[in-house]
Amino acid sequence: GRMFWTCMGAPGKFDGGVYSANVDGTDIKTLIAPGTINTPKQIVLHSEAKTVYFCDREGCRVYRCAYDGSNLEVLIDNTGGEANPQHRISDWCVGIAVVPNYGKFYWTQKGPSKAGKGRIFCANITTPEGESPDARSDVQVVLADLPEPIDLEVHEATHTLYWTDRGELPIGNSLNKAQLSEQGLLLPASSALGYDVITRNLNEAIGLILDPANSQIYLTDLGGSIYRTDMDGNNKEKIYSNDDRAFTGIALV
Repeated sequence: GRMFWTCMGAPGKFDGGVYSANVDGTDIKTLIAPGTINTPKQIVLHSEAKTVYFCDREGCRVYRCAYDGSNLEVLIDNTGGEANPQHRISDWCVGIAVVPNYGKFYWTQKGPSKAGKGRIFCANITTPEGESPDARSDVQVVLADLPEPIDLEVHEATHTLYWTDRGELPIGNSLNKAQLSEQGLLLPASSALGYDVITRNLNEAIGLILDPANSQIYLTDLGGSIYRTDMDGNNKEKIYSNDDRAFTGIALV
């Protein structure tokens, strides 16, 4: 009965925050107050464990905490030990998805703008015993050399990984998908890219949410539009647009 969201704050400053509220906007609670994290981006819930996962972009980390913000834990640390690592653009963590059935979580590192150096990683929900978040042996690269991957979702029933990419055309500014195995690892694809670009010509693509019950996907972009497509990316429809706005995250209730 609650919604959760991140506030980026000013990039490069430790003034980002994580919050929750009732779905009507009442009873706002602070999970992570400004002063701890840098620019938190995509947020997802692991409902069985009652935990929240989120990426901190300029902070170069992936975090997990309880629904009330307690037990804040660094899962991935790409800071290189630096107090202010915001210049490490290739190590910025942006989108995240958690898949309990695989025992894994996935995240994107978008790389420099329009550079074609973006990557998608995965690691186990349970950190290997005795290992630190900056040197985990279970981290795997799922896909590399992507234009600029942002937000992630996994459709477990079909073992499909979806993500938005705000990189350069022709394969950036798109919705993409890749097939995973039953263990959550990438399967070979017929496409030379190693994945499929299923919707193009978005305007700085950011958010996505799957609606499998209706076989649809919702998308947002910084150009101020919200879209809806089929699960295969066809029949793209712009359902709202406002040139004075820029949209990032999206959720479906």
